[in-house]
Amino acid sequence: MQKKLNLLDSTMIVMGSMIGSGIFIVSAGMSRDLGSPENLLLAWILTGVLTIFAALSYAELGAAMPKAGGQYIYLKEAYGKMFGFLYGWTLFSVIQTGTIAAVAVAFARFTGVLFPVISEKNILLQIGNFNISSVQVLGILVIVLLTLSNFREVKKAAFIQNVFTISKIAALIFVIGAGVYWISTSNETIWTFSFSGFSLAEIGPGVFAAALVGSIFSSDAWNNITFTASEIDKPEKNLPRALLLGTSGVTLLYLASNLVYLKALSFDAIQHAESDRVGTLLMQTIFGETGAILMAILIMVSTFGCINGLTLSGARVYYAMAKDGYFIKQAAVLNKNQSPQSALIMQAIWASLLTLSGSYGDLLDYVVFAVLLFYILTVAAVFVLRKKQPDLERPYKVFAYPVLPAIYIVFAAAICVSLLIWKPNYSYPGLAIVLAGIPVYFLMNKNKS
Repeated sequence: MQKKLNLLDSTMIVMGSMIGSGIFIVSAGMSRDLGSPENLLLAWILTGVLTIFAALSYAELGAAMPKAGGQYIYLKEAYGKMFGFLYGWTLFSVIQTGTIAAVAVAFARFTGVLFPVISEKNILLQIGNFNISSVQVLGILVIVLLTLSNFREVKKAAFIQNVFTISKIAALIFVIGAGVYWISTSNETIWTFSFSGFSLAEIGPGVFAAALVGSIFSSDAWNNITFTASEIDKPEKNLPRALLLGTSGVTLLYLASNLVYLKALSFDAIQHAESDRVGTLLMQTIFGETGAILMAILIMVSTFGCINGLTLSGARVYYAMAKDGYFIKQAAVLNKNQSPQSALIMQAIWASLLTLSGSYGDLLDYVVFAVLLFYILTVAAVFVLRKKQPDLERPYKVFAYPVLPAIYIVFAAAICVSLLIWKPNYSYPGLAIVLAGIPVYFLMNKNKS
């Protein structure tokens, strides 16, 4: 693979993979669980800080091992091949493909605001209880289009990513700016910050931790840049910088968005926003009915760029796994543009099937626990590899080691325990998906021998 991604390309992959439709929706459900505006802000701040802490730990691993597959490589080196395989298994089964499917459907749903023919009620094919709607068809078409686009060399794919990421950053800044203008010209004070609003004692730390699922999912996928590490120019410098700039930038945008929601809308309105579309409610408050159309366009841009980033990066993991003999052999083949074309096709097929299944929403609920579990293991790999491979060249070392990665591990582990207690219907199936990969791993080893 050719090293053609510069710092801008890498940062845009980080930010573009993170920003989807979540920031415009999840605050409604979180506000219902958390009970106060101050708790909602605290949840987003904590999520942002933990994300940056994890990203800095990944930066050490990525700079030391700038290989295709990223997180898969770190887990394999730290704990052995089985742990790397379990991550790749879960990534392909649910994390990457399920997210691609869900974001593609979100794109199609908001396209329906502009073109009513795109609707889940518009059934194009019905076989018994199995239905295919125009929303699902458009979602699959977008997946196919962006998969074909990524057959080209990575620099051209990154250019598309840059255009759409810059566009959606500008769109999010527009929403924030419109909200600030509305707040500054309105005589009514919706919310005034108060330290007494932090009511964790009332809701309990377990409920608070479980409510973080929304903000964690919205802030996820920043690690995708590590999958493309072998294609980054000067990865020892550009990878750590991209992780820090990307995660910090998105965290600031998310905090600003939620501050605007709370100042421009009543907390009750946020809690009861129609279909949880807080962003749409804000734009309708400012621009009237035109606001719903504006928000639909903004989310279409945002989700389109998100799908591209997820598509580009995910295939690199299956490529790395195939080279190790733990994925379909053809996935290890690059096309004439040095793109993992076969891996991209396999990813698109499974994501499309998840789109047709209609089960992607449940899968994503299940996978947040698994995502956190692998984040904990990967951050802990900083400790493991410093002891296991002390002579490994580390161009970048995580700031404030060992305190910073230890803080992340403790907090993330507490969230996982809370999810097991308070959201067992989501966390235990997520754990089951990971564990289901163990017999597959041993079966593949048997076939290899």
